[in-house]
Amino acid sequence: MKRVFALIALLGAVSFGAPAWAEEKAAEAAVAVAAPVTEAAAAVAEAAPAAAIVLSKADNAWIMVCAALVILMSIPGLALFYGGLVRTKNMLSVLMQVFVTFSLISVLWVIYGYSAAFTEGNEFFGVLDKMFLKGVTPDSLGATFSKGVAISELTFVIFQGAFAAITCGLIVGAFAERARFAAILVFMVIWFTLSYIPMAHMVWYWAGPDAYVDAAAAEAAGKTAGFLFQKGALDFAGGTVVHINAAIAGLVGAYMVGKRTGLGNVSMAPHSLTFTMIGASLLWFGWFGFNAGSALEASGGSALAMVNTWVATACAALSWMFAEWILKGKPSMLGAASGAVAGLVAITPAAGFVGVMGAIIIGLLAGVVCLWGVNGLKKLLGADDSLDVFGVHGVGGILGAILTGVFADPALGGTGVYDYVANAVGAYDMTAQVIAQAWGVGTVIVWSGVVSIVAYKLVDIVIGLRVPEEEEREGLDLTSHGESAYHH
Repeated sequence: MKRVFALIALLGAVSFGAPAWAEEKAAEAAVAVAAPVTEAAAAVAEAAPAAAIVLSKADNAWIMVCAALVILMSIPGLALFYGGLVRTKNMLSVLMQVFVTFSLISVLWVIYGYSAAFTEGNEFFGVLDKMFLKGVTPDSLGATFSKGVAISELTFVIFQGAFAAITCGLIVGAFAERARFAAILVFMVIWFTLSYIPMAHMVWYWAGPDAYVDAAAAEAAGKTAGFLFQKGALDFAGGTVVHINAAIAGLVGAYMVGKRTGLGNVSMAPHSLTFTMIGASLLWFGWFGFNAGSALEASGGSALAMVNTWVATACAALSWMFAEWILKGKPSMLGAASGAVAGLVAITPAAGFVGVMGAIIIGLLAGVVCLWGVNGLKKLLGADDSLDVFGVHGVGGILGAILTGVFADPALGGTGVYDYVANAVGAYDMTAQVIAQAWGVGTVIVWSGVVSIVAYKLVDIVIGLRVPEEEEREGLDLTSHGESAYHH
């Protein structure tokens, strides 16, 4: 427990004071995911009759496809990737945990998650006016990043719901092979409610571009945005909201659930790298929807995110493989697949903000840095993070989030930060933006860490986090689910 608090305190130290630039420019930034057309935007449109906000059928169709791709990332992509990494006796349990977590969070998203994350409330939470999607109809519109252009709000609901579901699924890998199934599900409900929802609101909620007609309107709209949006933090598709958020929850879980029985004395080798390679490939494929879809339009910005996702991932797979080849004497399939996922993670916050050269550098660094994360850093931390959730998603997410502030600079080929009042890219201050990025990283580390500690402790008291030792030795497939993944 001391290690957990020490880690949270150490990593939380990256939260610096907010730069004046970040607070002034936040209202002008196109950060990541636009909110539904808000009352503020509607009022502005009514007061100053500009172009009407209309549904773009092309953009709507593209985001529907992207939502399906993100779902593919969870089931079967993540499930197979994780499943192949555990021992034969636990294959089915991991598939079950990912599959049911996806189902559970999907239902909770519709009941209250969407409303709490993407309605105007305070800086940390929305309100519950749209519980059970009340008032969300086939005619409801959601803002994009272009004034006057909208997609269906229902499309936005499922796209964002798929993000929420895979985020919770990622956590499973940290304590695979020894956690109680019921404990996992209860933890997911608590963590989704108190960590995922507020982080999504803090980073991604804003009034939409149509509210920014002049400086006064921009100032008013900016005050309704999420906490980190107001700080100016850039997160195109979920480096903070998804990856660091889940990684911290996983790392805390690895500490609190404890190490696997026999670790260091019994072989813990992956039982099927074939499944892991298939899972990684499905993740890479689905990630095009994850990142390119976060542009919310079938636009040049979406194409940029797609190319960056493609090339950064390839670079990370190569850099991890070559580094491992040099250090260990042989290149491995596990290393190439792990490097690809590291590249996907690191480019996520930057995908629509950096140029292709920036994506190449981020990818090359991600492969090497995350290789260290699952080896050297893992030994320093002393946690049995079974499938290296923190080493890949935490380290890669932090790297990508910080480097977004560097390579978003137009001088380095980035897109800069768009000023919706001037309708042009604004002046860029790299130092201030990197500090704003650190605000995002520090906030999610501390927030997710605290929520996770409390949630795990509550679940442990009520249910118990871990299966008995004899059940763990026999395998969770049979002892938890009464089934076996294989019959030989």
